[in-house]
Amino acid sequence: MSIGPWQIILILVIVLIIFGAGKLPRVAGDLAKGIKNFKSGMNEDNQAEKSEEDPEKIEASASTSEKAEEKDKAAQG
Repeated sequence: MSIGPWQIILILVIVLIIFGAGKLPRVAGDLAKGIKNFKSGMNEDNQAEKSEEDPEKIEASASTSEKAEEKDKAAQG
């Protein structure tokens, strides 16, 4: 069973009715932040598992992710 174009249109109309056109950008932004946090949490879990195997690789990837976070903060504010 797959989702067809009519089902997608119906879902979009319901979302538009519930949230209104003015709130949709904020809702989408919050959803994107949630997905980003989820992915970073999954990466941290994977890094914790790998840390038992090779701590040097984890330190290198952690410093890279810290640099990326600093760039994100600079771009936002």
